Amino acid sequence: MLWPMLALSLASCGLAVLALCAVRVHTEVRRLSRQVAESSRRISRAAEDLERATVPLGSHVDVLRGEGQPAPTVTDRD
Repeated sequence: MLWPMLALSLASCGLAVLALCAVRVHTEVRRLSRQVAESSRRISRAAEDLERATVPLGSHVDVLRGEGQPAPTVTDRD
């Protein structure tokens, strides 16, 4: 009777350790997903800021080319 009780208690302890590890993994995955979401938002904001910053530069390039003249195409360079 001793060996079955010992095996049952060891199995219960093993399940408790596995449950604890599963809870820790779950919390770390949730934290990682929050960080990924925040990073994605920051990258999107930076991309939008970059797009907004290129608009004035595009107008400066047009002015430097001669105020509204179209940019040369590949066939115009030959």
